[in-house]
Parts: sequence; C-alpha cells; structure tokens
Amino acid sequence: MLIQALILFLVLDAAMLAALLLRPRLIGGPGGRLVAFLAFFLLPGAALALGTQMHLEKSKSTEFCLSCHEMEPYGQSLLVDSSDHLPAQHFQNKRIDQDHACFTCHTNYTMYGDVKAKIAGLKHLWVHYVGTVPEQIELYQPYQNRECLHCHGGARSFEENDFHVDMLEDLRAGEVSCLECHDLGHDVADLADMEMWREELPKEGL
Repeated sequence: MLIQALILFLVLDAAMLAALLLRPRLIGGPGGRLVAFLAFFLLPGAALALGTQMHLEKSKSTEFCLSCHEMEPYGQSLLVDSSDHLPAQHFQNKRIDQDHACFTCHTNYTMYGDVKAKIAGLKHLWVHYVGTVPEQIELYQPYQNRECLHCHGGARSFEENDFHVDMLEDLRAGEVSCLECHDLGHDVADLADMEMWREELPKEGL
C-alpha cells in the first residue's frame, strides 16, 4: 500500500514539474502557483515521508537485521535443533513473528521502545560502516522480563506452568529474571558443533 502511494506521488510530481518546465508562464496565475507549491514542496515532502516510513518498517525485518555479516551467526542460531536454545525454539515454533524475530525480542516494550530501538539501530549502522565491530556483541543493558512478558504475560501455558506459579509475582516485578532458568540464548561460539534444524533461514517466514 505504501509503495503504491509513493509511486503515485512521484508520478504526479513528475507530471506537474514537466508541465511547469514546458510552460513556465503557468506559475503566473493562482492555479499555477498552487501547482508549483504541490510540485516543489508538498508532493516531494509526502514522498519523503512515505519513503522514510517504508524504510523504517523494513528495518524491523529479520532479513534486514541479519543482512550485516557480523549478525549472520545470530541468524544461524535460530536454526539450532535443541529445545534448550530459547531463540531457536521461539523462532522455529512461531511463538514470534518470524519475519520480525529480532525486533520482536530486542525492542524495549516501553512508551518509547520503538524510538530507542531505531536509535540503537543507527548506532549499529555507524559501527558497521565506520567504527570497529567488537569481537563479542553484547546487549546495551541486561535483558528485562517485560520483553518476555509482553507476549507471555497472560498466557495460560505460562501462568499455569508449575515452575512459574510460585514466582509469578516476582517475575512481573522483575525481582527474579526469566534468564535465571532460560539462560541459553544465541550460543554463537558453539554453532559449529551443533546440529541444525534447517540449513538456512527462510527468506520470508516458513
């Protein structure tokens, strides 16, 4: 939908600009000034806003996140054939949207979570193209329970689980970390020794 609107704006803008270039006297009348305003300001601005929105949405995709070579092992870890590997089990069993797997689990679910994630993404791009990629990639801050509870909170299978019942309030309050039990995430250091469920990630979901 967005790309169709963007193409429409660009076509309209090109047509108006061509008309003004071929007949510059049109600008002299009230209608011509309106056309000039649309062609030089309004339509380009709308096209820029739509293009930006399209790229922001694209930046949420798993394919985009894994397009940098330093992130490839993390994508491969989603295919580990082991029930102990939390990201792999979430991805393979569609407990998360596979096309937005990275963004789903690594966005802070707070009021400005999306904005913070985008700013962090810009930092990543800067390091990728200009800076030095660290040998070991680490989170900016410890993983919070709220990111888990954003999906699992309220789920019967989670809240009625025998292991969760006694600590449910502590989990919600963040006094006990989900990672105390589910501590095996992207074990990229040992990927070469692990069996894989599939050879490669699907391009768009499964």
